Amino acid sequence: MDDKRRLILDQALALVDEHGLAAMSMRAVAERVGLTSMALYPYVGGKDALLDGLVDLLHIELGAACAQFDVDPPAVEWQHRLRALGRAVRGLAHAHPGAFPLLLNRPAAAASASWLTAALRGVLHDAGVGPQDVPRLARMICAFLLGYGTGEVTGGLPAAAAADPSSEFDADLDDLVGMVEVAVLR
Repeated sequence: MDDKRRLILDQALALVDEHGLAAMSMRAVAERVGLTSMALYPYVGGKDALLDGLVDLLHIELGAACAQFDVDPPAVEWQHRLRALGRAVRGLAHAHPGAFPLLLNRPAAAASASWLTAALRGVLHDAGVGPQDVPRLARMICAFLLGYGTGEVTGGLPAAAAADPSSEFDADLDDLVGMVEVAVLR
């Protein structure tokens, strides 16, 4: 990603973080980077392309967050990697609550979600899930993680039964690990 495009996307994401997605316009982003609205087009296209760029930026942040949780090294047990991936997705939702729902709502999210899908497929493969079940389970876990994060930050989920929502989420991650373990035994 070129430096100017990255600066524009970073500022667009900061704008959404501060004021919500409805406040993001080409004019508002241009003001933040000291350009005219028209000067943004060569770098990010129109508003739809700018939103797609935010999806890409969120995936870049997710990849960086997962690196600090040791998700990538194959030497780390798959259970730890799955839990770390889940926590990273939830952390991204809380870091960018206004933009995070774009991961479910933008058509470009499917294409740029290949990093998340690949990470989940790697975890499932390392767990010993049969190749015929990996795509299905990866989709199911991806849907859970993105849906949970979106529901949590938008208020679309019922309130957590536990006093600490993080402990409830960790219990859900334990259930995902158990589901994968059952899939391996089949």
